Amino acid sequence: MSRLAVVFGGSRGIGRAVSQLLAQRGHRVVVLSRNKNAAQATTESLPGEKHLALSCDVSKEDDVQRAFETISKTCGTVGYLVNAAGINRDALLLRSKSEDMMSVLHTNLLGSMLTCRGALRSMLSHGGAIVNIGSVVGVKGNSGQCVYSASKAGLEGFTRSLAKEVSSRNIRVNLVAPGFVRTDMTTGLEKEEAVRRIPLGRFGEPAEVAQAVLFLLESPYITGQVLLVDGGLQLAL
Repeated sequence: MSRLAVVFGGSRGIGRAVSQLLAQRGHRVVVLSRNKNAAQATTESLPGEKHLALSCDVSKEDDVQRAFETISKTCGTVGYLVNAAGINRDALLLRSKSEDMMSVLHTNLLGSMLTCRGALRSMLSHGGAIVNIGSVVGVKGNSGQCVYSASKAGLEGFTRSLAKEVSSRNIRVNLVAPGFVRTDMTTGLEKEEAVRRIPLGRFGEPAEVAQAVLFLLESPYITGQVLLVDGGLQLAL
């Protein structure tokens, strides 16, 4: 059954791969990004028709509210929500600037809270599925990523709690926790050193994470779960 799928951070990386896979499955996709042109370019590349591109900064409540008002008026009821918008400002805690810490927390954690709240208003009467994108470092931690790790660990607790809150309304909430994936966010990493820590011996591809997201969106008896997609990296941390 075709559903309306809303993908925040859907213009690049994992979010773009999710948008492409959902469109291939016959769903109508709303792609949201801070960069409207990037969102538009992604929607134009998707198979199918009536996809929508919107500009939205998830860290800003007014932006999120306006986005869902537009979606409600032009597209109808939300069936799937994927929260792939995220940033990193990696540094040792003693060297972390307060403004960077707030930016990471507001985008990675508060942003997903705001988008989930917006989507729930549409899902309550029809059911639906939400997948948040966390990280293996939110599960295991990592030196130099205290703030990023905290934002993703908070997202795990939020996901489990929300799953309990809305399960009676036939809404499922899960989290995918990727490891090292070949995206813009990992371009600064020392690839050879990082690969040596991964049991499968390579970085993941965005499309591989997208497959896990789709699995959780479509699995009717799974909620409140964390699915690691990391090539076994958690085994080595």
